[in-house]
Amino acid sequence: MTTTTPTLKLVDHCLSAARQIIQECAHIIIDDEPDSPSPSSSSSPHYNHNHNASSPKLKPKPKPLPNVDSIGGKRKIRLGGLEGCEEPLVELLCRQASIILQLYESSSSSGSGDTADDVVGQANNGNVRFKPEAEQRQKAITLVKRRLELLTRTAYGKFYAYLYKEVPTCWRQLYTDTAILRFAGLVLLEFDFEDGAGLKEGDEKEEKKKEEKKKEEKKKEEKKKEEKKKEEKKKEEKKKKEKRIKRERVVDEMVKTLDLSLILAGAAGNSRGRKWVDEAFGLLEDVLEDMKAMATAGGGAKKGDGEQEGGRLQKKRRLSPSSITKDGEVNNSWQNTPPFSTNEPFTPPVKNPIPRVSADSLSIEAFQSHLAKPRPDRGPGPAPLIITGLVDHWPALTTHHWNKPAYLLSRTLSGRRLVPVEIGRSYVDEGWGQKIISFGEFLSKYIDASIPFTLPSSNVSPFLSSSSSSLAQPQPQSSPSSNSLPPEKDNPKTNSQIAYLAQHPLFLQLPRLRQDILTPDLCYTAPPSHPTDPSQDQPELDSPQLNAWFGPPGTITPLHTDPYHNLLVQVVGRKYVRLYGPEETGTGRMRPRGKEGGVEMGNTSEVDLGVVEGWDKLQGDGEGREGGEDENEGEAWEEDFKKVPFVDCILEPGDALYIPIGWWHYVRGLSVSFSVSFWWN
Repeated sequence: MTTTTPTLKLVDHCLSAARQIIQECAHIIIDDEPDSPSPSSSSSPHYNHNHNASSPKLKPKPKPLPNVDSIGGKRKIRLGGLEGCEEPLVELLCRQASIILQLYESSSSSGSGDTADDVVGQANNGNVRFKPEAEQRQKAITLVKRRLELLTRTAYGKFYAYLYKEVPTCWRQLYTDTAILRFAGLVLLEFDFEDGAGLKEGDEKEEKKKEEKKKEEKKKEEKKKEEKKKEEKKKEEKKKKEKRIKRERVVDEMVKTLDLSLILAGAAGNSRGRKWVDEAFGLLEDVLEDMKAMATAGGGAKKGDGEQEGGRLQKKRRLSPSSITKDGEVNNSWQNTPPFSTNEPFTPPVKNPIPRVSADSLSIEAFQSHLAKPRPDRGPGPAPLIITGLVDHWPALTTHHWNKPAYLLSRTLSGRRLVPVEIGRSYVDEGWGQKIISFGEFLSKYIDASIPFTLPSSNVSPFLSSSSSSLAQPQPQSSPSSNSLPPEKDNPKTNSQIAYLAQHPLFLQLPRLRQDILTPDLCYTAPPSHPTDPSQDQPELDSPQLNAWFGPPGTITPLHTDPYHNLLVQVVGRKYVRLYGPEETGTGRMRPRGKEGGVEMGNTSEVDLGVVEGWDKLQGDGEGREGGEDENEGEAWEEDFKKVPFVDCILEPGDALYIPIGWWHYVRGLSVSFSVSFWWN
């Protein structure tokens, strides 16, 4: 029985996307032509394909697509597709997809002497068969890459004209589809699928036969032969090393291309979009695991086991069941690796503990009753509550330990996946910013310097600067975070060296990591509206909204409120949390910020709790007091603030803290810490 390998699945996935992009673009271009013929007509100035047997399977009459309507005899892409982009850009995208397909199809035959201009020209004119020589083929590939980079820059440049949530879908889809084509081009035209380990079996046997025949030769000849063999072996090893390095670079570029489409453009698109990108990442991970297992098993790949012949992929042998586990990992090599450090440079005292209740004694009905029950202090709305044992069954705590760096690296393509991180002490401080780096670099540079990570920095490409990095977090009312350590303790990192992966929808980006956690049933209860200001209530969510919070000791989220009820689950390490009731919003003692730089910051307090409590040093020159108040006024305000009632706690791994809507809360990482927040209403 023939089995489709991950390699062939990945190739088919890329071919399908390129063909689909051609079809959708063709509909848009033809619809824009006055009195345009159908897409199958040979009179189209843009698509005059010769549909012979060697065509890249482009059908003369494309099947109706899921996002295409027939209106007045013409096909129209539904609102939100590529049709909102300028026609020249759509046409350019379509041409690159066509060229990629034709370059791939032509790679199985010998060259014909075509120039790079011939390659591109024939693609533009619809002549699908061409056989470029290797040099000309590479020129054509380079030209396609340049044009796709131009499309990427153009699409991303349009983002600057809008707030992130208002960027038209067409520009986000153009960015995403361009990224998909860039990825497909790397897979189909540049990626070497050989495992690169050892000689091929046939060559090895031949070498042994030659050795046996020459056993009786003179010692001098044997010595020369050995020297020659060593030299050939060195050359072979050098070739393998160069091949591995090139392959690593191509994989890095693949990952970077798709991750930026997720982080910056939200992987927009109905036909492909996030679903296509997620599947591509899954297939790429399977391919790399397959190759790693084959290399580990030794002996390398035999001819026909996934080797490229004339540039076309052949079937590859299946791995033995022992090579790949049911979780898709190679030998679970992370299991015997060390966990994150539990060191806590500073631990604040808990003064007014939040009540704790065991999940075993808290049914969903009992929790619903808690949501409707008046607070003990008779304040508005329900009270905070810690539920212990609620997530003890999560794989993240039992079998797929998130407290092991090696496991997290295994779930991020060996640390290649990109993540947006916050750099700087405070969200509102001068110099604060964000950058996009590889997960492995984040771990080794900001979490634990002992974690080995040798891949080159993935710091964001030419398409993102620190001033525009807010596009990386399309969450409403983002909760700012800041970072500091108490002055009395040694801090090996300066403020500028502390980074925080804060309020990022990591589990949308990494579905395989999402499998390690489960949404608690408590998040499907019906919580009350905002206790003091119903205008703050948000439209009902279809499902709980998840965010990740991961960073080193000393990461801080300053006093702020959330737009939803929140269940904050601690997975790795410990965190200190302090909460103030929603009734304090109207007293002025929380000092909510207003609009700053055109951004509404009313859910964030000006109060630096760490400074007020003496845990941190005052940042800057101390002139940041509201309204230019003098020192005496500041001291009087601090004394008044210290009288405000609060509750606090230290969250342990496995604890879940319920934070009602409207409550001001301050969160401080005490050790390396990984938390997951569930917003719901």
